[in-house]
Amino acid sequence: MEPLVSTSWLADHLDDPDLRVLECTVKLIPSPQGRPYVIESGLADWQAGHIPNSAFADLAGDLSEPHPTLRFMLPSAERLKAALERLGVGDDTRVVLYDRRMTMWATRVWWVLHTYGFDRAAVLDGGWRSWTAEGRTVSTDPAPSFPTAVFTPRPRPERIASKADVLEAIGDGATCIVNSLSVAQHHGEDLTYGRAGHIPTAVNVPAVDVVHHATHRYLDVDVLRDKFAAALGRDRVITYCGGGIAATSDAFALHALLGKSDVAVYDGSMSEWVLDPDAPLEV
Repeated sequence: MEPLVSTSWLADHLDDPDLRVLECTVKLIPSPQGRPYVIESGLADWQAGHIPNSAFADLAGDLSEPHPTLRFMLPSAERLKAALERLGVGDDTRVVLYDRRMTMWATRVWWVLHTYGFDRAAVLDGGWRSWTAEGRTVSTDPAPSFPTAVFTPRPRPERIASKADVLEAIGDGATCIVNSLSVAQHHGEDLTYGRAGHIPTAVNVPAVDVVHHATHRYLDVDVLRDKFAAALGRDRVITYCGGGIAATSDAFALHALLGKSDVAVYDGSMSEWVLDPDAPLEV
């Protein structure tokens, strides 16, 4: 199974006994109370209508490690193992991930799985947007019951970058730092995260611009290669965003679609970076 699968491929394989289809949607609602967003589960949307034979993966809860100040942090091996086994995901199953927000929630779960050595996962190209636009079957059935599964974490710590890693990478010449946030946020015109600007030396490839806005499908490989030219020319890449979500879409495009081997996601991203007044930003 390729890391990016089409809606037609999924429609043909929905009844495969070893396939698990997981919706990963999380809603981010702008907050006036001083935090960038309020988190809302996508479970209600899944219950109202979803891809047949799918289950809901709780990224904000089960698949993220609780943290006093940061959200969506990489789960521990034990936490991930328990969550996936409840969803019927084991070493011998295949997984297709989708969401309703330009694929970046699906790529976050894909990156978590990849970081723990699970390579039998794919992202649905176009996600819910393309599935429904094509008039494909929608279900309101409860999640299917799957046989007992055993998931074995095999950590790849090099796939996650720390704040110290990013500080070391600034201007080292070998690492390209990629900001997956919007152009306005990159240039300091949007203060969603409280401080203006971007991590020094970072190039800007907004995650929302690596997919077609109408279909949510990834752009052609040649177009992606042009967008990521600066990153592809370096030995290593670290992607970041606000909270380690959008950054995984860029990381997925670089690693899974363009073949860049040494890619990491800065898990804390701007949510962690701005907490340190000495962490540099440039406009």
